[in-house]
Amino acid sequence: MKQLRLSRIAVLVAAIGFAAAPELTNIAANTAHADEAMRPEIGRIVQASSELYKAKKYKDALSKIHEADSVSGKTVNENFTIERMRLSIASAAGDNDAVIRSAEAIVAAAKLPSKEQLQMIQVLANAYYKAGNYSKAASTYNRYFAEGGTDQSLRPYMIQAMNQGGDSSKALKEVMADMAADEKAGRAPSLSNLEFYANAALKQKDMAGYSSALEKMITYYNKKEYWVNLLNNIERKPGYSERLKLDLYRLKIALGQVTKTSDFMDSSLMAIQAGFPAEASKIIDAGYKAGALGAGADAERHKRLRDMATKAQAEADKGLAAAQADAQQSKDGTGLLNIGYANVTAGKFDQGLAMMEEGIKKDSLKHVDDAKLHLGIAQLQAGKKAFAIKTLKTVQGNDGTADLARYWIIYANQSGK
Repeated sequence: MKQLRLSRIAVLVAAIGFAAAPELTNIAANTAHADEAMRPEIGRIVQASSELYKAKKYKDALSKIHEADSVSGKTVNENFTIERMRLSIASAAGDNDAVIRSAEAIVAAAKLPSKEQLQMIQVLANAYYKAGNYSKAASTYNRYFAEGGTDQSLRPYMIQAMNQGGDSSKALKEVMADMAADEKAGRAPSLSNLEFYANAALKQKDMAGYSSALEKMITYYNKKEYWVNLLNNIERKPGYSERLKLDLYRLKIALGQVTKTSDFMDSSLMAIQAGFPAEASKIIDAGYKAGALGAGADAERHKRLRDMATKAQAEADKGLAAAQADAQQSKDGTGLLNIGYANVTAGKFDQGLAMMEEGIKKDSLKHVDDAKLHLGIAQLQAGKKAFAIKTLKTVQGNDGTADLARYWIIYANQSGK
């Protein structure tokens, strides 16, 4: 979670109306919070401060109002007037310590109308936060909301103050409550809350929670780095199966994350070995187009890889009829699934999808969720987004297949495919 910064204190003080309060413009008019008159020796100081304030000589004005501190026997009203004046000047002068001093006195006096009192509590909380006094900031933000404050833009500051003040568990509880409320209302959770959740999960080595946070960050704030972190994390999750390596590459390729020569070579070789030479050729072509293949000391090696894919495709085409007949006779649907997927990658969408669906209907599949995942990916490649999402939602494997299916759904919704 990024460090939040406050630059609102002066604006808020002005919004409350203190910059135009009677004691800043007309000492004689100061009757709103008083039953007694202000003594002349204090009135002169306040009046002089007011003139300096109006002339925008804020540091001089602040020095002048500090002179009132040496006057003994001040009444409650006089102290209240002085602190209101000091607050406005300190805010304009950027003296946060003086803002805290005056805001504490004004809040403690409890002489303001309820709305202004809440705003003054907000000023005080913000000033504590700006000063780095996070424990006091957190408790004061809590007080603001407990007494009826409704400015929800303060919650990220309250949460970070809790966290910075040492109460990270309470901060996380507040974050989770905010996120649940946002999602229930159909709103996007704030990015700061999602980042907080992600960082907290990482610190606790909660990889499932970290992935959940990243998924939401991608869903609501689609950024390349979130995808990179999410896909890097999936292989570290307990129970993830290495047999999904090619499937992970497929999603990375769709997202444009495969840029290195080694990744183009590894993924294309895996596709050839899995029986998908047309898919391999597409990956190799993309590598050549990106300049990752076909150049440098290994250019000849890259050419051999391309030739291998071409040869594998020719052999597959030659034996396709016999392979298809055998697959249809088999009780195991894996053969139909693989031939069907190979057809889809070769652009034979309807024929390939029909074979994949036929293969899934057979009862002896070793990895049913893999089959559904591949069918969903194939349907996306064929431009059948609605069918693909419906299929991918049925993938439930806890070995990484369900995770990849969800990620493909997010990708499909964001890419418009």
